[in-house]
Amino acid sequence: MSLIIAGRFQTFRAAETAAQKLFARGFLEEDVTLFFVNPSGQHARHPIGGDVGTDAGASGAPKGAGKGVTIGAVVGAVIGAAIFAVFKAPLLVSVIAAGVGAYVGSLVGAMSHTKKKPHGAAQAEEPARHAGVLVAVHVSPETHDQAAAVLREAGGMDIERASGRWQQGRWSDFDPLKPPQPAGEFAQSRV
Repeated sequence: MSLIIAGRFQTFRAAETAAQKLFARGFLEEDVTLFFVNPSGQHARHPIGGDVGTDAGASGAPKGAGKGVTIGAVVGAVIGAAIFAVFKAPLLVSVIAAGVGAYVGSLVGAMSHTKKKPHGAAQAEEPARHAGVLVAVHVSPETHDQAAAVLREAGGMDIERASGRWQQGRWSDFDPLKPPQPAGEFAQSRV
């Protein structure tokens, strides 16, 4: 595994300026790479997009839907039986009422077990990393502090230290979902 120092920039121009400063300090072109990190949730980890299989707030929805189906079917059957008894309607009306009740109950049950972020509340989960242009530098233990200092001086944010695979001049096993590991004194973040 290789030692990597990276910093996030708002624009490609700022990232390219940082890369030029790294080159001026003796870092080689094959040891510096720039790439854009998409916003959280937009990394297309699934065939239809997104980063996670299910929303954390929807985890209780199936249980709620099950409860709702049961309660809705019972209420629908009672209403259907009442319609059958009072209006001498066909038995099919009772069955339809039970089905409609089960359907409506499942919707109400699922929605009642879905967690919603209160208006104005802070987001419960902080994104793994912020979007932006990442400048990654393949460093040695002797040069990692220098690389972090150059990135910070150039306006880099979220300066991180990572252990990864550096192949053909790039960070080949970069995972945008993995939270960055701050690089000590250079880690202070600015949004």
